Amino acid sequence: MQMVEEYKDNDKIGAQFLPWVVCFSASLFFFYEFIQGNMFASIADDIMQDFHIQADKMAYLSSIYYVANMVFLFIAGMVLDRFSTKKTILVAMLLCVVSTFILAQSQSFYLALACRFITGIGSAFCFLGPIRLASRWFPPQRMALVTGSIITLAMTGGMIAQYPLTKLVAQVGWRDALMEVAWLGTAILVFMYFGIVDKLKNSTHYKVVQKNNLLSTAKKIYLNPQTLRAALYTSLMNMAIAVYGAMMGSLYLVQKMGISKEDAAVVNSMLFLGAIIGGPLIGWCSDKLGVRVLPMKVGVLASLVTMLAVLLVPVSLPIMKILFFLLGFFTAAQIISYALVAESSSPAVTATAVSVVSILTQGGYVVYQNLFSLLLVKHGGVQIIKGIPVYSLGDYQYAALIFPFGLIIALLALLGLKETHCRQIEE
Repeated sequence: MQMVEEYKDNDKIGAQFLPWVVCFSASLFFFYEFIQGNMFASIADDIMQDFHIQADKMAYLSSIYYVANMVFLFIAGMVLDRFSTKKTILVAMLLCVVSTFILAQSQSFYLALACRFITGIGSAFCFLGPIRLASRWFPPQRMALVTGSIITLAMTGGMIAQYPLTKLVAQVGWRDALMEVAWLGTAILVFMYFGIVDKLKNSTHYKVVQKNNLLSTAKKIYLNPQTLRAALYTSLMNMAIAVYGAMMGSLYLVQKMGISKEDAAVVNSMLFLGAIIGGPLIGWCSDKLGVRVLPMKVGVLASLVTMLAVLLVPVSLPIMKILFFLLGFFTAAQIISYALVAESSSPAVTATAVSVVSILTQGGYVVYQNLFSLLLVKHGGVQIIKGIPVYSLGDYQYAALIFPFGLIIALLALLGLKETHCRQIEE
């Protein structure tokens, strides 16, 4: 009898940990894609030198990943709502790994573009997959914490794409470094295969999805003002990661502070460290308080103040590290909008609804990176030093005006947003 009770207790413990194991395994895909999406901050000058291009073409190579991501997000949510989440994201991860192996060997700029595009297709599933699994394994009251944890793991990948990857590139070159990234992806793919478990769909929800007309479902989700406002907020709050974290942060800091590329990468990585800590903490606070909109407002106001300090106040290297950390921490309030959108939508179409947020966020990468690069190139002259284009601090400061304006728009997007109080809407 005692053995039976012990078995039941162990079974309960296993049942408690299984959702976290499943979501962690799936989130490793998101972790890997954040390395993919942000690694150009570490290899931008090497890429420009190797392919003989300037910042505008560099932006094309970086942002085409997000173009593919944005385009395929329109169908990714619906695919995940209808088919096996495990099989879908395993195929998507395989695409990313294979294209990375090819990119590391490519000698043509256009082949490199194609590889980045294919990687972007696969990455369309890297966040929606874990969120789809989380919505099935966890109750709505824990979604902000779970979402924050998923994004925290992703931000760890973004952090690895900064200083560690910069050091690796310095030692072995960017091509061999990408080969290492590809082999890491292979190991993650194997782990995902064993760690992800599909949870059976609720039969009622499944019938709703099957009966819903694809066009009517898309219209209902993609034209929902609540969803669109939350998605715009998230996209704009992610602007610093999109430009500084993913592409130009290290080069900007080298010009602004006269520091080495390695030191600049350390400062840039503070963005991700701040998000790593801020994501789950802010999500936990939102769940605990039972509100979504208020912490989103606090986050954007604090982000605006911090961004203005980064751009306008002359500071030392240690203070700049703190400012970048705070910027990452406060902008992590964006994670709440995923929970808000999931709660504002029918459980049958969670992935489709959350895909709207992802579409605007990834579309923001395309817009912000190219807008920043356009302003950078057009503002002044460029010097070519050892085959690498070098822009002045004035050019960078001029291009960086998009950050405070974007955060102001993000604040305006929250006006009139309906509070969900951490409760799922009824069918």
